[in-house]
Amino acid sequence: MKGEYQVKKYAIRGIVSALMIAAGVWVGVNFASPLEAETNALTPGSVDDPVVTKSYVDEQVAKLGGGTPGGETGAGSDTALEVVTVPAGKTLMAGQGTEVIVRVGKAVAYSSDASGIADLTGGTDLTKGKAVPTNHLLLFPREGRGILPDPNQKNGLTVLVKGSYTLQ
Repeated sequence: MKGEYQVKKYAIRGIVSALMIAAGVWVGVNFASPLEAETNALTPGSVDDPVVTKSYVDEQVAKLGGGTPGGETGAGSDTALEVVTVPAGKTLMAGQGTEVIVRVGKAVAYSSDASGIADLTGGTDLTKGKAVPTNHLLLFPREGRGILPDPNQKNGLTVLVKGSYTLQ
């Protein structure tokens, strides 16, 4: 008799468990709120989610003066390094934000005021008349500053310039 009671007990537990699972599935299907991602889904190409072509993006970036997104540079762009020869007796006057690297020759810093040129490689400020080390990246924070060949040498300079400049 005891064994028959145990079988009924396990059968009842199984039936109750199956009913509980079925009730949970039924409640989940009929009363669950939809996922937020489904309710806010945008249709591609609609007014709320427009499709944009690469040529349109390139055109808009070029209008902002950024060249093309692929890293290419257009004519007149200030993003390319340019090899410039500075003859003896001339001064390379750099525009605001211009970067210069002296490659060949001895250069001297020029500034129209007491401030100088940022030597990013050396971590120093080069004021008027100081020697400019070769292969150091120089940043010109504002106009009115430049570099010129050392007066003690007869040859000019060869520099790399990224940005605007004039030779005076």
